[in-house]
Amino acid sequence: MAFSFLNQELAIDLGTANTVIYQNGQIVLDEPSIVAIDNNTGKCIALGQRAKLMHEKVNPGVRTIRPLRDGVIADFNAAEMMIRGFIKQVGSKRHSLFTPNLKMVIGIPSGSTEVEIRAVRDSSEHAGGRDVFLLYEPMASALGIGLDVEAPQGNMVVDIGGGTTEIAVISLGGLVQQDSIRTAGDVFTSDIQYYLRQQHNIRVGEITAEKIKIAVGAVIPELPEGEEPEPFIVRGPNLMTAHPVEATITHQEIAHCLDKSIAKIEASILHVLENTPPELYSDIVVNGIWLSGGGSLLRGLAKRLTDKVNIPFHVAEDPLHAVGRGTCEALKHTDQYSFLMR
Repeated sequence: MAFSFLNQELAIDLGTANTVIYQNGQIVLDEPSIVAIDNNTGKCIALGQRAKLMHEKVNPGVRTIRPLRDGVIADFNAAEMMIRGFIKQVGSKRHSLFTPNLKMVIGIPSGSTEVEIRAVRDSSEHAGGRDVFLLYEPMASALGIGLDVEAPQGNMVVDIGGGTTEIAVISLGGLVQQDSIRTAGDVFTSDIQYYLRQQHNIRVGEITAEKIKIAVGAVIPELPEGEEPEPFIVRGPNLMTAHPVEATITHQEIAHCLDKSIAKIEASILHVLENTPPELYSDIVVNGIWLSGGGSLLRGLAKRLTDKVNIPFHVAEDPLHAVGRGTCEALKHTDQYSFLMR
């Protein structure tokens, strides 16, 4: 086709924490979902990583916005700016006089309401999408893990993202049972902030709490030999005196502080399993349950869930990009996957 450069195909994982864009099966963009906006002009001054560096460190003339909260668009204008900006970044790598015809597949949480779905679709269309397909995240995650979603057997996926944890049983290309709860990465981060205020009298920002989560995040106090992370030293102002203080945070403390949130995820997994038809349930017992998303990187999570549910849990390889790989897979087969929404 002479004009093939006019048809651009993008697979987008629009996450609360990170946005990943695939083109031709390759990651062309992987940036934090955040924009910095000039308060006086309303113009976007930075996107992604550059905006994240400004987050919580800006003056009154600039504000940083995370357009997605709990997996859905909370700020429509900022979301549109962000999607448009990211698509432009991807497009600017290939200079062309014409605006390309954009075909997109975008992952959305399975608990999205009609209004939320329309917000994603409108934002994408305003950003230049001509042909927009939407795909539920647990389905995208299953495709990205490499499960055969159209087979007549039960597969179960737990995708712990930044804003939502998506739990679904998939068979014959459909979601048989699903639950979407708003206990995920962002909640873990605020749990850590709250814990440090209560136990150590230290006030820390979102970014520091995120670093602690990555460095010493765990969900069981007893980790296997050799997997125990070094304690993390955190510095910040004392809540009472405002003097600088430092505290040493161990993975045992984080396991204790995340306990309630992980228990909510366990309850939701059990709830989905209770309502799963017995034939599919027996498939799941044999195949195990797959974990994806950034939250699945918490140390000891698969072990804790396996002990709780008595079904083996497996962490997907490169769990952060499972949904992105799935949307990419769906983009290749938009004509044959019946579960894609137009």
